[in-house]
Amino acid sequence: MTQKYDVVIIGGGLAGYVAANYLAKSNVSILIVEKGMKSGGRARTDVMKQQSFNLGPHALYKKGKAKPILHELGVKLHGKSPKMGATLIDNNSEYTAPFSPLGLLSTNHLNWKERLEWIRVIFIIMRSKPDRLANQTYKHWVEETTPSIKVQSLLYVLGRLSTYCHAHELVCAKVIVSHLQLVLAGVLYLDGGWQTIIDQLHNKAVMSGVQVRTHETVKQIIHVEEEIKVFVSNNEEITAKYVISTMSPQILSKMLDISAYNFTPLKGATLDVALTQLPNPKRLFALGVTEPYYYSVHSTAAHLSNNPNNFVLHVFKYYHPNDEIDGNSTKIELESFLERFQPGWKDYVITSRYIPQLTVNHRLPQVGDEQLLKSSKTGIQGLYIAGDWASPEFILSEGTICSGKHAAEAVLQDTLR
Repeated sequence: MTQKYDVVIIGGGLAGYVAANYLAKSNVSILIVEKGMKSGGRARTDVMKQQSFNLGPHALYKKGKAKPILHELGVKLHGKSPKMGATLIDNNSEYTAPFSPLGLLSTNHLNWKERLEWIRVIFIIMRSKPDRLANQTYKHWVEETTPSIKVQSLLYVLGRLSTYCHAHELVCAKVIVSHLQLVLAGVLYLDGGWQTIIDQLHNKAVMSGVQVRTHETVKQIIHVEEEIKVFVSNNEEITAKYVISTMSPQILSKMLDISAYNFTPLKGATLDVALTQLPNPKRLFALGVTEPYYYSVHSTAAHLSNNPNNFVLHVFKYYHPNDEIDGNSTKIELESFLERFQPGWKDYVITSRYIPQLTVNHRLPQVGDEQLLKSSKTGIQGLYIAGDWASPEFILSEGTICSGKHAAEAVLQDTLR
């Protein structure tokens, strides 16, 4: 028996739910089809032994476009900003990061000439017009912006921190600088994790009449005359006038037999840990300079445990697209990096989780990508795209949430024609 809807949204993550909530303001029937057992996608939060783990480190930009979109949809955000004090590890030596006024004054990573250069470069970032950087790589922009090797290395560290991109010779400067401007304006760690966003969006969607089906994998999409037929895992046929796909570009391209969205995914490894105590409570945030590592205790700014005395932290390794990944050795690397800051941490473990290959974004943003992503529309009538990869300007949650809204707006515009 064929089911019919005005709009079918493939994927019950951030993009899908944002799109559904905007569409629900109009008189259209909507179905969300989610392949997982529960909604959320990579924004879900897993509770393990009463400790809330996001899928690796997550932060929401305070001055980004995603936050006001969530507020517009009635989503309440609770959390705090982490302190900017950080430790840099450069060639196995430790330095205070110059990411705050105090850090800039106290660091011995830079001499006075380099500190002044760093200040100059920060002002350049804040005044930059990212649209003017669309045709150059981030590496090219960095080398053009400053001759200082030390300052260049700091820009690569910040680039990784703000975008998860560890391929400065490949990525588009426009996207990286856009995110640099946002991360320098501050971020939020969310109480209860990112599942709190999904749960609110889900509840609002369902209350507005949106139907949600989980554990349903889309197998095929076919455009027939004025409709799109969506076939799910049990061979059931769902018909819609419009479809918004938040599937990965790799899966969508294969399903439609097109090469337009043949993007490279961004990947990393994450070690998520909950401890009863921190052996060294002053060591909360660290970044590798020569090695692509990240460490942060998120529970100092967000409530992530049923016990306020517990600590939830993340250790992460950013992968280059050409890396040959050895999950076992990477786990040892991450555990050793954590041991450096929290010696003896294994004695206080409540629970932990290691994911050797985590896709953090489905598109490594490269020069020329935006030409393919100027519109939410695809070459198939009635089929639209959204997701972390579908925005020409942003990736991660910014791209996810913005593209969800844009796809919904494009559908609504077509319904008025």
